[in-house]
Amino acid sequence: MVMASENCVPDLTCKNDSSEDSEDESDWQEVDSEDDTECAMCLFCPQMYRTTSEAVSHCCTDHKFDLVKLKARFNMDCYGYIRLVNYIRIHRPLSSDIMACTEPIWDCDEYMKPASNNDPWLMYDFDDIEVPAPLKTSETPSGGFHVNAEDGCVTLSEQHFSELQQTIQQLTLQFILSNSQLNVMMERFKELCEDKHNLIADKGDGVSHLAHSVKDVRLEDDEGYFNTYSHFSIHHEMLSDEVRTSSYRDALLQNSSGLKGKTVLDLGCGTGILSMFAASAGAEKVIAIDQSDIIYHAMDIVRENNLSKKIDLVKGRLEDTELPQKNVDVIVSEWMGYFLFFEGMLDSVIYARDHHLAEGGMLLPNRYSVSMAGIGDSARHGQLIGFWSDVYGYRMSCLQHEVVREAMVEIVPQDKFSANLNLEVTNDGTLTALVGYFDAFFDLPHAVSFSTGPHSKPTHWKQTVFLLEEPVAFKKGDVVSGKVVCQRNQKDIRSLIITLSILGKKLKYVLN
Repeated sequence: MVMASENCVPDLTCKNDSSEDSEDESDWQEVDSEDDTECAMCLFCPQMYRTTSEAVSHCCTDHKFDLVKLKARFNMDCYGYIRLVNYIRIHRPLSSDIMACTEPIWDCDEYMKPASNNDPWLMYDFDDIEVPAPLKTSETPSGGFHVNAEDGCVTLSEQHFSELQQTIQQLTLQFILSNSQLNVMMERFKELCEDKHNLIADKGDGVSHLAHSVKDVRLEDDEGYFNTYSHFSIHHEMLSDEVRTSSYRDALLQNSSGLKGKTVLDLGCGTGILSMFAASAGAEKVIAIDQSDIIYHAMDIVRENNLSKKIDLVKGRLEDTELPQKNVDVIVSEWMGYFLFFEGMLDSVIYARDHHLAEGGMLLPNRYSVSMAGIGDSARHGQLIGFWSDVYGYRMSCLQHEVVREAMVEIVPQDKFSANLNLEVTNDGTLTALVGYFDAFFDLPHAVSFSTGPHSKPTHWKQTVFLLEEPVAFKKGDVVSGKVVCQRNQKDIRSLIITLSILGKKLKYVLN
């Protein structure tokens, strides 16, 4: 029966209303604790009852849901009871499915959290339920049935056989349910993996597609990249790179005549060091833009150096931001990543050139070259590849292939290099890896350039090393030729996939 809602509200009455200061607890009429709760809704149907005890009785009679049997079967305590109630509230199983269980499938800490607020079932005194001794015996797994085995035949009682059939049915049902849940979880896991690696651009037309450049990536999906530049350590490393920073400084200050009266865009300004170089070189206005939170510190740095009148700082991603001035005369940016193209910031430089650079304007640096060379470093190859052949006496050679797939960023000794591609071997030895690096050029009246190669002073870019799985022996004068393909990773727009076709093999590397 459905109880009227007003019957669910208990009355609190006081025997003596005239004495407000009375401390006598006997003045208050004690009421049943269950009357203080809200109406109890059945676990398996919408019916409401004034007390949880009435709801328990209804579940037992109409739904064959027997708490006493469950308590005996699983030796259930109050915590198990709470998990059971929350499990039923969340998943809404049939009472027959619960009664058929041979294991407490709700025995998980996530079901300790109430599925609904103020559920009277969770305040029910489960510990007061007494399990009769005969029921304890019948619910125990031992059963106590007698079995005869003679001449290859096993004889069971009809009751024993019936119980075994019921157990098989219960276990089969649990297996089907568990297998179904596992399939759902596996599908969800695959979706999560795809979501992690696919940056989807939502154009608002109801169609989702893979991003082909940075401007197609939603800003919220790109925040992880910008957050890496919010930490001071990476800026300390870049500013400490004398080759990098002094090259930009010299290019701007030694060519100040070309900057006087000009408007400069500093793309990805970071701490604002390039903006201050440009302002000191005579630029009339510098617009510095960065999506990373480091720009808030750049604002303080600019103020500290009394350059606020010349430098405007803008927080935002260029592709999504309206600049204080649409066209600029000079674009300066330190956008280069490992193997030049890593991080995909070249997309933003091209966008800035196409949308904001005035006719006849300058892009600094304006020219780059990417080079590759061979290396023969058997010791390092052994550390990284040979290591997996014997790890404390065990072979883990299956990991060698995974190590090879990942391009590494390292400083490579100069004397390990032979030449650029095509590679001419200068000494007898073995080829263990190919190495990539880049050079940058400022083609200005006072030309400036720098290299990240092994023959130059090390930079924070170091070199990118592409290991071979097996060393290859060569003689002096041999030529190693092949093809290098560098492309963006469609699943992670700021990472790279580099394919080397050499020595009759096609080797694929990921730089992320």
